[in-house]
Amino acid sequence: MARYVVLRVLQAAGVLWAAFTISFAVLYLLPADPVALAVDASPGTPVDAAAVAELQARYGLDKPVWEQYWTASTHAVRGDLGSSLTTGQTVVAAIGEALPSTLALAATTLVLAVVFGSALALAAAYTERNWLRDLLTALPPVGAAMPTFWVGLILLHLFSFQLRLVPAFGGTGFTGTILPAVTLAIPVGAVIAQVLYSNLVSTWRQPFVEVAFAKGASRAWVQWRHVLRAAVGPALTIAGVWVGTVLAGSVIVETVFARAGIGRLTQTAVLNQDIPVVQGIVVFSAAVYVLVNLIVDLVYPLVDARVVDGFRGKEAARA
Repeated sequence: MARYVVLRVLQAAGVLWAAFTISFAVLYLLPADPVALAVDASPGTPVDAAAVAELQARYGLDKPVWEQYWTASTHAVRGDLGSSLTTGQTVVAAIGEALPSTLALAATTLVLAVVFGSALALAAAYTERNWLRDLLTALPPVGAAMPTFWVGLILLHLFSFQLRLVPAFGGTGFTGTILPAVTLAIPVGAVIAQVLYSNLVSTWRQPFVEVAFAKGASRAWVQWRHVLRAAVGPALTIAGVWVGTVLAGSVIVETVFARAGIGRLTQTAVLNQDIPVVQGIVVFSAAVYVLVNLIVDLVYPLVDARVVDGFRGKEAARA
């Protein structure tokens, strides 16, 4: 078990290093000049060479690329992601200001997606009425196929402009979060429902289910106590993978609902070509993604002991 944990932690560190290096290479090889944007130099307008040189020296952009990479990576290890080229604010502080709103949105989204996706899959696998099962299993593909921005606009029109139940733009608290969260939760919950239902159906066919029935257990007890525990692993993995999708989707949703957060910060940084902020958001998103999936990897053996047994089998085969 200890070897399994150490290997997963090392893999997570490798993913973070790769995300930092690739984002550095892509962003610093862009043809545009962020310093020229910072001094507001448009084509045909004379540029203050002294101001440009001062900015390049301040942010280390006058040094060779390898030296910039080494400085940025060593600072990143200490938690210093640099400063914004447009505002001068540290990237960590900018992300910290935007983070609470996005965290509230992401947490509400995942709770809604897991609860409603799991409930839909459990109900479809439990019912013995074919028409009800067909109806329930037809809903997830519809939810997964609907574009996020279209769902957001429909919900905005219905619940904000027609029914006036929640604020249309820039709301805070539960009423300001529920519509954006539902918008993001629909595709995530749909995928969780599809994966969980498929595994529930295959698990229902396992021999141990017949043994449980032979011992006198009810259908509800067999599904809750035996089938769900054996089938939940892939759905748990999918929920972890979709954390990254929720963060990416927040860019669209926070724009549609005019919410402050990481999505709006990303949009502004990209428009201004604020490279340190964009790279900081990429590294932060990768860190969240890696952390959540590391937690999923560590929880997985507690839910299904076959994961550790399979890992031990591979290690024994290599030895």
